[in-house]
Amino acid sequence: MKAFKRFTFLLIVSISVISCSTKKVELSKLTFKEQLKVLFPKAKIDSVKIADHFLNAFELTLQQPLDHNSIEAGTFEHHIYISHSDYKKPTVLITEGYNARHRTYELSKILKANQVMVEYRFYGKSRPDSIQWKYLKNDAAVADYHSIVTKLKRIYKRKWLSTGISKGGETVMIYKSKYPNDIDIAVPYVAPLINTQQDVRTNDLINSVGTIECRDNIQKFQKTILKNRDKIMKEFKTYASEKKVSFTKMSIDEALEHAVLEFPFSFWQWGSKCEEIPKENASPKELFNYLKQVSGFYLFSDKGIYNYLPSFYQHMTELGYYGYDFSPVKDLLQHVKTTSLASFGPQKVDLSYNPNYIKEVRDYIENNGDKILYIYGGNDPWRACAPNPKPNVDALKMVLKDGHHSTRIKHFNKEDQQKIYDKLQSWLGKNVEIYPIK
Repeated sequence: MKAFKRFTFLLIVSISVISCSTKKVELSKLTFKEQLKVLFPKAKIDSVKIADHFLNAFELTLQQPLDHNSIEAGTFEHHIYISHSDYKKPTVLITEGYNARHRTYELSKILKANQVMVEYRFYGKSRPDSIQWKYLKNDAAVADYHSIVTKLKRIYKRKWLSTGISKGGETVMIYKSKYPNDIDIAVPYVAPLINTQQDVRTNDLINSVGTIECRDNIQKFQKTILKNRDKIMKEFKTYASEKKVSFTKMSIDEALEHAVLEFPFSFWQWGSKCEEIPKENASPKELFNYLKQVSGFYLFSDKGIYNYLPSFYQHMTELGYYGYDFSPVKDLLQHVKTTSLASFGPQKVDLSYNPNYIKEVRDYIENNGDKILYIYGGNDPWRACAPNPKPNVDALKMVLKDGHHSTRIKHFNKEDQQKIYDKLQSWLGKNVEIYPIK
């Protein structure tokens, strides 16, 4: 009998302890930092500089699961930034495509919103010493967002928006397709949904924008660089030595040819000016400097290859990419042998491409992607890979004539900006105030 009473007592105590441990803390009575500690109990939380309309800002280092469906797989350190404005304001989730640099995004300013910036897993400070490539999948990354958003919705209970630029904007669309109820409104900027490892649509756009004269001059410039290879290479080696830029993973000779092949894409992507292309009789230094200005050499350097290694793994396996157009300079190439950029990915790693991944994302976005605002630059080669929402979908796609990869809402004329604000207002409701960009 005594044994039974003791068992009953222990059972009651156990139930009471479990009940107390699972009861949600009343967050409204805590400071913002205390709230974050409750929501992310294992996170390291550091204050960061406050800017713009924010009242508090913190960097959180999370112990993020490598696999959200298999916790025993382990964790990695995941860096996010949370900038607090007002519990009554909307919250903007920034899905960075690469590393995160703490700053205020355009959409956050337009709404004076709270902002949650998430560094993409395995990039920047969130990169482990050794990458386990099987966990660098888009489904794993958007599961990170889902976990973070689910927790933060306990304090941010108003409208949620997601936004990102380029690969980050592509992630916005992937996230929307996988967790359609997490976010109320999506705003991807200059974001492609790419068809294959070498999507030809980018080259089709490159060969159609601008004037025929401008496109001819681009090809003449490419040829001039390679015809004057020895003199250009002398400038290149001097630059590499002075700036301490190393080329051991890829030879400097191959890097030069990659920069030449990259030139048309970069020219239109970043809004270069046709009238600034050097003439064929320009000095080697002028030619080299312009190639450096437009194409740059960082991507082909040891540091660039290391930093973008995760990106090319994703491009080659799920996201797709573009391929070079050899036709203008094919007879002048000596080192680059393939139009594919698969060699930029990790070696001795399976880079098999899944053609269905982005296809499924596109099918959802184009047919069911309500409340998505798309921002594109007309001359940006990635615009060729933009989704085209069906007429029955409540979405708005804005393309800035002659715009490029840096196109933002602020670059549109007042009439088009108002069109954007009106659409956002219709989705957000009348109770949400919009602060137009000045």
